[in-house]
Amino acid sequence: MANFFEGLKEILFLDIETASAYQSFEEVPDRLKEEWVKKEKHISRSEEDIEAGSKYFERSGIYAEFGQVISVGVGAFKVNPDEQELSLHLKVFSDPSEKELLLSLKELLEKKNWILCAHNGKEFDFPYLSRRMLINGIALPEALQLAGKKPWEIRHLDTLELWKFGDYKHYTRLELLASIFDIPSSKDDLDGSQVNDTYHHQQDIAKINKYCLRDVEVTARVFLAMHPQEDQYSITVHYPETESGQ
Repeated sequence: MANFFEGLKEILFLDIETASAYQSFEEVPDRLKEEWVKKEKHISRSEEDIEAGSKYFERSGIYAEFGQVISVGVGAFKVNPDEQELSLHLKVFSDPSEKELLLSLKELLEKKNWILCAHNGKEFDFPYLSRRMLINGIALPEALQLAGKKPWEIRHLDTLELWKFGDYKHYTRLELLASIFDIPSSKDDLDGSQVNDTYHHQQDIAKINKYCLRDVEVTARVFLAMHPQEDQYSITVHYPETESGQ
C-alpha cells in the first residue's frame, strides 16, 4: 500500500475541454475553410449531398487543427499514510487567450516530472494539447514530448487503455466506468456535446470549468478503483475556492 501511495503522488490527472476555433463556419478563413470541407466530406461519408460547413459547429472542436483548448483541469493527490487519508487537489486553467492558458499549463508541467493520466488521454487529450501548443508557437514540455523516446520512457497513463486489458477494439466511456464503480457522475449539468454551445452561445466558461474539474475527479476515482487496496482509506476532494469531500 505504501508503494502504491508513493507512486500516486507522481500522477497528474488531467482533462481538457475544447471548442471550435470560430463561432460559425462563415468566420473561418478561406484557406482553412477549404480544408474543413475536405475533412467534413471524410467524416460524413455516409451522408450524401452534405452542405459545406454544416458539420463545422458540431464537429470541428474535436480536431486540433480546427478547434481550441478552452479549459484544462488537473488534479494531484496528497497522501497521509499514517491516517490512511488521500486528498485530491484540483486546479483549472482557463483564459480568453488559448496561448496564455497553454503557457500556464506548461509552467505546471515543467515543475515536476509528472506522470500524466487522462481518460482516452493517449488518443485525445495529450496529442490535442501538443498540437495546440505547436500551433501557438509553444515548445513542448518534457511531459508531452514523445520524439526520440522509447515506449517505456513515456510517462503517460490512460484509464481507457487500462480498462481495455489489451482489447484494442473496445471503447468504454468514462461515464460507464463511473457507473459500474458507483462514482458520482460529472454529467449532471453538462456533457461533452453541449460544451461548444455553452462556450460560444451562452459564454458560460465557469460552467465548463466546473464540468472539466468534475471529469478530473471522476478520472482520479476510476484510477483508484482500478487499483484496490486491502486497507481502507478516505478521500477528500479540494476544488478551487470551495471545498467538497466524500
